[in-house]
Amino acid sequence: MIVVLKPNSPQEEVQGFIDHLQDMGFSVHFSQGVDHTILGLVGDTSRIQPESLTVNKIVDNVVRVQAPYKMASRTFHPANTLVEVGTNQKNVQPVIFGGKTVPIIAGPCSVESEKQLTDIAQCVKRSGAKLLRGGAFKPRTSPYSFQGLGGQGIELLLAAKKATGLPIVTELMSINQLELFNDVDVIQIGARNMQNFDLLKELGGCKNTILLKRGLANTVKELLMSAEYIMSAGNENVILCERGIRSFDNYTRNTLDLSIVPYLKKECHLPIVIDPSHACGMSWMVPTLAKAAVAAGADGIMVEVHNNPECALCDGEQSLTPNQFDDLMKVLNKYAEIEGRNL
Repeated sequence: MIVVLKPNSPQEEVQGFIDHLQDMGFSVHFSQGVDHTILGLVGDTSRIQPESLTVNKIVDNVVRVQAPYKMASRTFHPANTLVEVGTNQKNVQPVIFGGKTVPIIAGPCSVESEKQLTDIAQCVKRSGAKLLRGGAFKPRTSPYSFQGLGGQGIELLLAAKKATGLPIVTELMSINQLELFNDVDVIQIGARNMQNFDLLKELGGCKNTILLKRGLANTVKELLMSAEYIMSAGNENVILCERGIRSFDNYTRNTLDLSIVPYLKKECHLPIVIDPSHACGMSWMVPTLAKAAVAAGADGIMVEVHNNPECALCDGEQSLTPNQFDDLMKVLNKYAEIEGRNL
């Protein structure tokens, strides 16, 4: 339920009204807009009638939220959520998702060695990337494939972060790994774990930003409901990620659903990042899909970059070389400028 307050309502009356709602057993989400103040009520609102709230002189309107994802809904939170990454850290450049910038996340699919990761991190930073990605724990279809370096991989990511100042993004696969991620700026929840509800609830208690990827065969509504699990448990620093879904065709690794961008912009206030590398699975297609994503209004792009894709231990066929990434960044910046944004 949404309670819209009248403009210029006295602060003490607003706080008293919030206290009253909390005494009734509701969690109250406060959103201060340019023209209105909005209170979002979370709880069993079926037991309360809107008329019982509109009698209060500071209440302008009461609206029931029909979408099952209350906290992720644009109705609940009309303004875009700005998710800040890397703030209050020495020698780390803060990054904002959801504003006028289009941050680029780049790096190898998996962390292989200190030299490999540091070299790539330095290259992508020179080209303008704002965050470094790299898999320490790797979910693989085959049990015989490279599974990542685990805790050692996170240590190497933190070393690369210290050397370059780039915040880091890496995937969490299990609750029992969580203590290793204390210093990870953005915890990625991969497609296979999008509906691991116990894990999502646990992330609600984290201070980390969460990058939530859409599942292989999940609807947009299911993606938003997964975000709701994290937000309702206390962590509202959530970034959504489209990485392609499965369809009947197999000419690409997955089917990139770019229509999700304008839809989520209307339906949801959370930032949306596009991952063209996993969507197509072929490096030569990545630049085209990345340009399309920026043109569609995406709040960020995540691209896989490897200094020697032919020898990569994971997903080399979809990885750009540093030179290819540099060329892409120059083009993406022009696309962003057309819309009054920048990388």
